[in-house]
Amino acid sequence: MSQLGPKDIITKRIALMFKDGDLVNLGVGIPGLVPKHVPAGVTVWLHAENGIIGSGPPAKPGKEDPFFVDASKLHCTILPGGCTFDTTLSFGIIRGGHLDYTVLGALQVDIEGNLANWMVPGGPLPGMGGAMDLVTGAKKVVVATTHSSKDGSSKIMKRCTFPLTGVKVVDYIVTELALVEITPEGAVLRETGPGVSAEEVVRLTDAPLIVPKSVPQMAL
Repeated sequence: MSQLGPKDIITKRIALMFKDGDLVNLGVGIPGLVPKHVPAGVTVWLHAENGIIGSGPPAKPGKEDPFFVDASKLHCTILPGGCTFDTTLSFGIIRGGHLDYTVLGALQVDIEGNLANWMVPGGPLPGMGGAMDLVTGAKKVVVATTHSSKDGSSKIMKRCTFPLTGVKVVDYIVTELALVEITPEGAVLRETGPGVSAEEVVRLTDAPLIVPKSVPQMAL
């Protein structure tokens, strides 16, 4: 059994997807834990849609630069070789298809690759931010989410019921229980979490999953 917590299982598995030199945008929440799991020897350039490539760790107290603020409105640092620019160029990078990956959280995601991650009907309206552009423009869209909501309901659904961020945009869903690939045939269970069986994943998922004859566990 892995000693990693659920969020670290999710983000470590995602970090293993990247190759040296990839340009990656990370959403708010769980995706922000991905950088600490990037393997040694792999350099990943982090993009923030408000105008940064090469963002680094959070600024230390008293060392904040008012010009270095990431998309989560937190004071960040800029790594050597990084740069800042205006949002026009930043969204040109996104919409031009230059991002290798975007990693976002989810309220719901379904077997067609539809994603809902910006509002709950009847709840507050936080705003779409750059999510709609990111899921449309990135080469690969990875959803990083816990397998179930706080009420115990599955976040991987047959069909999303919340307002959508993007239609048929998701490539992979990574939870603490599973790595699921969205394919033209449906949602395929590619890996299970540490100590988790394919049968358990199927039981805890509302959406129908395609289960290959052999499903390995995540090699974390």
